[in-house]
Amino acid sequence: MSELKVIHEKAECLYGNYDRKGELQHQTHYCPGCGHGVAHKLLAEVIDELGIRDRVILVSPVGCSVFAYYYFDVGNVQVAHGRAPAVATALKRSHPESIVITYQGDGDLAAIGSAEIMHAANRSECYTALFVNNAIYGMTGGQCAPTSLLGDKTTTTPFGRTTANDGYPLKVSELLSALDGPVFIERGGLGNAKQILQTKRAIKRALETQMKGLGFSLVEMLSPCPTIWKMDPVDAQRHVREVLAPIYPIGNKLDRTKDRAPRAAAPPPPPLSELPRILKLPVAPTDAPVELVKPDSEYRIKIAGFGGQGVLLLGQLIAEAGMDDGLDVSWLPSYGPEMRSGTSNCHVRLSTKHVDSPLVSRPNVLIALNEPSLRKFIATVDTGGLVLYNGDSIPTDCIRTDITMQALPFASIADELGSPKVANIVVLGAFLAATNALPLAVVDRAMARVVKGEKWLEIDRRAMARGIAEMQSTEVKVHV
Repeated sequence: MSELKVIHEKAECLYGNYDRKGELQHQTHYCPGCGHGVAHKLLAEVIDELGIRDRVILVSPVGCSVFAYYYFDVGNVQVAHGRAPAVATALKRSHPESIVITYQGDGDLAAIGSAEIMHAANRSECYTALFVNNAIYGMTGGQCAPTSLLGDKTTTTPFGRTTANDGYPLKVSELLSALDGPVFIERGGLGNAKQILQTKRAIKRALETQMKGLGFSLVEMLSPCPTIWKMDPVDAQRHVREVLAPIYPIGNKLDRTKDRAPRAAAPPPPPLSELPRILKLPVAPTDAPVELVKPDSEYRIKIAGFGGQGVLLLGQLIAEAGMDDGLDVSWLPSYGPEMRSGTSNCHVRLSTKHVDSPLVSRPNVLIALNEPSLRKFIATVDTGGLVLYNGDSIPTDCIRTDITMQALPFASIADELGSPKVANIVVLGAFLAATNALPLAVVDRAMARVVKGEKWLEIDRRAMARGIAEMQSTEVKVHV
C-alpha cells in the first residue's frame, strides 16, 4: 500500500483550535459562503510560505472580521473603526523589523477610514493593506457602502443607489494608484478558483514589497457576501464574477517595485535627557534637592466633580509637578459635552516606576468635589486609600472603615479667600498635606508655570497654604 501524502492542510499560523470562542471552537464565526474565510486562508498560507509568522502584526478592524485575532496565531492589534492605517503607521515606525498587515472592509477603509488610507498611501508607509470589498456594510445590517453599485438596494438606499443622492461607486485601488507614494496595488477576486489563485499571488507580492522595505502596498479583494446580498453561496460567487468585476476590473493597478529604492531607516529618537531642551521645558537647577515619594509607592488619583470646579486643572497641576519632581506620571481627562455643570473627572498617576496605563480604575486617592462623584467612585477606592470630600461631613451611607475619609468645605474656604474658583487649589494643599506626595517647592514652580497672571498666582498660593493648614489641623496623614 502506497504511503499517503498530505498535499493540503490548515496553515500553521492559524490556531489549531479557536479557544477564544466560547462554542464551536473548530470553526470560524463567518456565514457560509463568506469571502472572509477564503481571504484568511490565503493570507495565512502566504505568511507560512514567506516564513514571517514571528514578525507579523495583524491589525484587525471594526466589521465582520473584527475577531480576526481569534484565528491568526501572530501578533494582533484590534483598532477603532477606520483607524487601522494610523495604528499600522505607529506599529511599523516603532517596530520597523515587523511585518505589519491591516485587514479592512469597504465600510472601514473606504468610508470612515478614507482619509487615513489615502494619507498613509501618500506617505508610502511601509505596511501592507488588505481591502475586502463586498460592496455592502455586512456587520451592521446592509447599509450602502462607498463601493455599492449604482442601483443597489440597501437599507439606506431602499430605492437603489443613485449618482444624484449617493454619488458613484468609489474605486479605491484606482484612486490610490494615482498617488506618488504607493509601490504596489492590485485588485483580485474571490469569485472562482482562478481569481483566488491570482489574489494569493498578489498578497504574496504585496508582502514581499514590504519585506524589501519599498513602501506602501495594497491588495483589494472582491468578495461575496451571501447573507446580506440574500443569495446562496454559488450565486454570490457568480455575482462577484459577473457583476462586481466589470465595475471593479481585476488586475494589477500599480507596480513600482523595480523603480523604488528601499526607504531610508528612520533616525534614532533623541535621548530622554534631551527632551526638556527640545520641548523647551523649564529645568530645575541641578543642585536643587529632589524629594521623591517613598520607593515602591504609587499614587493612583481619581479627581471628580462638576465642570467648572477646576477638576482638570487640579489634575494637570499634580501631573506637572510630578514630572518636575522626576516621577513617571500620566494625566487622563474625561468629561461630558457640557463645559459647565456637566460631569468631569480625570485620572492621575504618580509613580517611581514606569506607568503602564493612564487609566485609574482602582484609585488609592479619590478627590470628590461633589456628592454625586463621591457616590459614583467611593466603591472603587482601594483598601487603605484616602478620600477627600468637598463637604461638611461624609454622607452616612458612603462611610467606609477600611479607608481614610476626610470631609472639608473646600468651596466655603475658597469663598473666604475671595474667589470660589480656587476651591481646587485648596484641595491641592489638603492632598499634599495628607500624603507628602510632592515637595511644596516643586508644586509651587509648576503652579507658577501653569497659572496665568500674577493676581491669580498669588491667590492660588494662599489657597494652597490654607488647604495645607486645614488638613494639618485634622492630623490626617496617609502614605500609600
